[in-house]
Amino acid sequence: MLNKLPFLSLLRPLAGVLLAVLITPLNALAESLVFGVVPQQSARKLAQAWVPILSYLSEQTGDDYSFATATDIPTFERRLLEKQYDVAYMNPYHYVVFHEAANYSAFAKQAKKSIVGLIVVNKNSQIAQLEDLNNLDVAFPSPAAFAAAVLPRAELKRRDIAITPRYVSSHDSVYLNVSKGFFAAGGGIGRTLNNFDPELRKNLRVLWKTQGYTPHAFAASPTASNAAITRLNEAMQAMHQDERGLELLTKIGFAAIESATNADWDDIRALELDTLDDLVR
Repeated sequence: MLNKLPFLSLLRPLAGVLLAVLITPLNALAESLVFGVVPQQSARKLAQAWVPILSYLSEQTGDDYSFATATDIPTFERRLLEKQYDVAYMNPYHYVVFHEAANYSAFAKQAKKSIVGLIVVNKNSQIAQLEDLNNLDVAFPSPAAFAAAVLPRAELKRRDIAITPRYVSSHDSVYLNVSKGFFAAGGGIGRTLNNFDPELRKNLRVLWKTQGYTPHAFAASPTASNAAITRLNEAMQAMHQDERGLELLTKIGFAAIESATNADWDDIRALELDTLDDLVR
């Protein structure tokens, strides 16, 4: 028995070394990533929805995600161009533009969902068809808001309906202005309309909808490592299988998240829309 004690005393420091070897690589893998979310709503409302999601994903991956957005969509676009976001949730049009201009690469999207743009009017308005908008002021979140501005304006142009666009910085601002009667109509999407203040939403009526397109992209900047994005993608895809994860997804109108590739947005490229020349040159 006494002869075994020296051997055991040697094992103790060796065990400590082995434990350190096992733990250190896991800690070394952890990364800190800035997660940008397109400002379709106020920063406060976005933070209320997304900060708990990012906290949950941090627990699942071991990485640290910092929520970020912008005061308005043009500022968000500039920050995308400057790669200020390691990961960004952006509209389909932004993705096509900034994949080329800033090398963002899509890895995930909302599962089994198409994005549909719409035009809303005040429920008491006499406006009954798109042609009734001729020579009126119409509110949009920003020039590059894909489903809420680009598609509706393209359709109005195709029909030779002359409107005066008014850009009001967010989807919520569109709905607020139309509900208050400040503008004749406004562009938006179903998810943000459904998340708008119910009392004010009762004052709105959907006048027209677009066809469906590939929805917003979760895309990674070259500043994020492949390993970190793989961990994030796997954790996002598993969220709906966990009670807490599903509850968090439901709060942003998602049922699940699925993997995506760059080619998924070829339907947007096929539209041959104008690029954001002032931004990307």
